[in-house]
Amino acid sequence: MEQAKRTEENGQGLSAVFAAVQMCSGGDVAANVAAACAALQEAHARGARLAVLPENFALMADSREQRLRHAETDGSGPIQEAIARSCRDLSMWVVAGTIPVHGRDPAKVRSACLVFNDQGERAARYDKIHLFDVDLGPGERYAESEAFEAGEAPVVLDTPFGRLGLAICYDLRFPELFRALLTEGAEVVALPAAFTVPTGEAHWQTLVRARAIENSCYVVAAAQGGRHDNGRTTYGHSMIVDAWGRVLALQASGRGIVTAQFDRESVADVRRRLPSVTHRRL
Repeated sequence: MEQAKRTEENGQGLSAVFAAVQMCSGGDVAANVAAACAALQEAHARGARLAVLPENFALMADSREQRLRHAETDGSGPIQEAIARSCRDLSMWVVAGTIPVHGRDPAKVRSACLVFNDQGERAARYDKIHLFDVDLGPGERYAESEAFEAGEAPVVLDTPFGRLGLAICYDLRFPELFRALLTEGAEVVALPAAFTVPTGEAHWQTLVRARAIENSCYVVAAAQGGRHDNGRTTYGHSMIVDAWGRVLALQASGRGIVTAQFDRESVADVRRRLPSVTHRRL
């Protein structure tokens, strides 16, 4: 813990413990939220000052109707209130995965990633830009655009640990989004996700490490992992990767928490020694 509390410069912490929470959420919102809050307590007990929850942490829906039934308004709802309360109680920053939030189209929702500070105040909201519309073969068709509205803008915010960028699951396949986050000063990216097993086995770790390497930033990737009660199976493999592309922590399967030390100075060091982020020509 001593390293995590090093002297701060200019109001920004140089080092802190980050946590990625892996869940296997189902259709019971109350049970999912209780599990998420318990995981946040465990992360705090392990020294985490910032924790990232996975995509769909509060609801892995089995229908559009179920998702709409539990959708919340912008800034208000029981899911948001529960996470904000945990942040206040634990004095911890939380990237609250994604929750369904009502959009402009009454038949659709936004997949909203909300960030709460250690006072329980909402610090940022990012709506998933890239929607997962794919046909991977029998039993593996997804059409998020039929139920979700896409977000429009990248989000980067100031935290006590440096500049934090936000991305969600399928966003991982779009390096131009991560370049936009880098341009806005991101030093770490939080990535809530619920990757499928086929795409996860093929691409997940490669893509997470690639986004960290090419942007010389940390990536805290919190995933769903396991067989869900809606019949879907997710890949898991929650990871924390540093700015050199090293996997600092990994939860392969099942519910769990991984933690690792974020060292802000190491980001600057990588960018100084291998300054590819300043060599861009296009």
